[in-house]
Amino acid sequence: MVELLNPGELERGLTGLQGWTGDVHEICRTVNLPSFAAALDAVARVGELAERMNHHPDIDIRYRTLMFHCATHAAGGVTDLDLRLAAEIDSILAG
Repeated sequence: MVELLNPGELERGLTGLQGWTGDVHEICRTVNLPSFAAALDAVARVGELAERMNHHPDIDIRYRTLMFHCATHAAGGVTDLDLRLAAEIDSILAG
């Protein structure tokens, strides 16, 4: 079982991520893309990543705005897996 991050670990982990905020329960990022098609493409690429990692974010799609929410549900909060997933999502969004 993976371990939950404490507030200090989470704060340090978030400093290296672009636009992510949250607390020990969940981290989130909202991003606006140029079009609905670009948003759907990003979701598809994140979905492929999530399948490879076997770790899945919650994603809310609002036209061209995507909201990503990451938490390790089995652990009851944010773990290192979520920080790694967030970093990979950042890479995808950077193009």
